[in-house]
Parts: sequence; structure tokens; C-alpha cells
Amino acid sequence: MTRKTKSNLQVIGMYLFIGVVFVFISYPLLWTLGLSLNPGTSLYGSTMFPENWSFVHYKWLFFDPSSDYLLWYKNTLIVATITSICSVIVVSLIAYAFSRYNFIGRKNGIYTFLLLQMFPVLMAMVALYLLLNLVNMLDTLTGLILIYIGGAIPMNVFLVKGYFDTLPRELDESAKIDGAGHFRIFFTIMLPLAKPILAVVALFNFMTPFMDFILPSIILRSPENFTLALGLFNFINEQFGNNFTRFAAGAILIAIPIAAVFLYLQRYLISGLTSGATKG
Repeated sequence: MTRKTKSNLQVIGMYLFIGVVFVFISYPLLWTLGLSLNPGTSLYGSTMFPENWSFVHYKWLFFDPSSDYLLWYKNTLIVATITSICSVIVVSLIAYAFSRYNFIGRKNGIYTFLLLQMFPVLMAMVALYLLLNLVNMLDTLTGLILIYIGGAIPMNVFLVKGYFDTLPRELDESAKIDGAGHFRIFFTIMLPLAKPILAVVALFNFMTPFMDFILPSIILRSPENFTLALGLFNFINEQFGNNFTRFAAGAILIAIPIAAVFLYLQRYLISGLTSGATKG
């Protein structure tokens, strides 16, 4: 087999693999989109490409007085935005401290973050519930936001610290010689250079409230405080209201803010994902 033939086979194999992955990804998306355009309510009576397609479910979500969809959307956007911004601020400060300063407990702190990443969030659900109940934050968006921010710290700190470790320390030393203080070095030098990894942190933490169902289902009780995942679940969970087509319409619209944030941050994402966590 010649080198050219081998190279062509590798290219063909790569495209075949990409094609298979594309089918697996696009099939459920197309089915959900077709389901949302079906004017009926049944999951089994729907098709991927409905003949009499309609936007009736989208109209109901936005304009029907009995629909709380826009309220759930607002709640989710509030939680996602605050969580994303606060996580970036908290994580960057902690990661910078672990990367640039030597202090008592530094090594043990890093190992603690590594250890905390190994346990699923489900293990802490009872403790989180009792803690929020103790401070009167059950059934509040504030309590949910605090849990999201705290839960994002271990993994993201380790990721951002690895990125800070790749930045030359000579930058810090040169700034100190010029009279810059710790906070000025952090805000004017380190943060601009860390935009790629911070964009990754911001995107992941923005996505979480849109995708997570378990945590809101434990913390939130009032329908006016529901997030999208929790609210949409009611469409298919109620005894006499199993409206899968309406659920599909609401689920499709979840992608809009996530796609918008992704497109805004995409110039930073590739370098952030490839450069983070390269050093311990």
C-alpha cells in the first residue's frame, strides 16, 4: 500500500467517523424539532417531518395566560447569568492565589479540590437541603445560585490554576519592579491573558442552570421560582397533561441563549480548552 493510498484511506475513515457522529447528534435534534412543530400532543403519533406543521405550541408558550414559560425562562437566565459571572470572579481569584503564592495548606488545598471532583453532587443533596433550610434559603433563586457557585469551585479552580501556571512569572516580576501591586497585576495583566480559560468557565457555568433538573427539583417548590428544566418537566409529568410536543417546543428554545453565549465566546474557547489544566 502506497503512502498516498494510506493517506486517502485515513481521510475517508475520518469523514466516515464524523458522518456517524453527526447522525447520532442531529437525529434527536431533528426529531425534537419535528415534534415541536406537530400540532398534536402525543409522542407516538408524531413524525420527524410533520405534514401539517404548526407553531401553535410556540404561540402557547409565549402568549397563553396560563403559561409560565416566560417566567421560567427569566428565572433561568437570572440564575445562569449571576452564576456565570460570580463563578468567574471567585474561581479566578482562588486559582490565582494557588498558582502564584506559597502559603500554609496550599498543597493540601489543591489535593482537596482534586478529591472533591471525584464525588457526584448527588452525595451532597441531603446536606445542601438541610443547609439551605437552616439559613431560610429553600425555594429561593438565591439559594440555588449559591449552590451552583460553590459547586463550580473545585473543578474550575484546578482548571484555571493550570492555565495560570502556564503564564510566565516574569510578567509578575516585571510589574512588581514597576511598582504594581497584587491586585493591579491580577486585574491588568493576568485576567486579560486568562480570557480563554475564563470563557470556558463562563460558558460551562452558564449552561448548567439550563440543563440541571435534580438540584432545582430539590430546592425549589413554588412554580413561580421554577427554572426551565423543572418547569418543562411538568408538561410530561402531570397525570392528564402529558404534552410531549409542547415540551419539545420549550426544550428547543433553551438552545437560543446558550448558542448566543457560545458564539460570543467561541474565539476564546479552543485555546482555553487546550491550554487549561496542563500543569498541576
